[in-house]
Amino acid sequence: MKLILKWLLHAAALLCVAYLYQGVVVSSFTAALAAAFVIGLFNMVLRPVLVLLTLPVTVITLGLFLFVINALMFWAAARLLEGFQVRDFPAALVGSLIYAVFGLLIDSVFQRLILK
Repeated sequence: MKLILKWLLHAAALLCVAYLYQGVVVSSFTAALAAAFVIGLFNMVLRPVLVLLTLPVTVITLGLFLFVINALMFWAAARLLEGFQVRDFPAALVGSLIYAVFGLLIDSVFQRLILK
């Protein structure tokens, strides 16, 4: 049940990103659900491999390259799905940063609710 609720909240977060930032377009809540699922899947499967492969660059940049990896996951999801569009890579970077902030908020609320 918690997983479905987090998925719904992350889809709502994508809609908020699209509302706040013009570089990201989400056509419907269904598209946001699909995009949240694909981004989550990419972050589970592809992100660890990319982090491992780019470890030297990540160390040299003191971890800032992880923002680029997050933007790549965001951009790749937009390239695969209809109804979820990202204008270009800089827009993916800004959009993924805003989405990450919403994700942190969602996770912190869930942590507080679970601990109570």
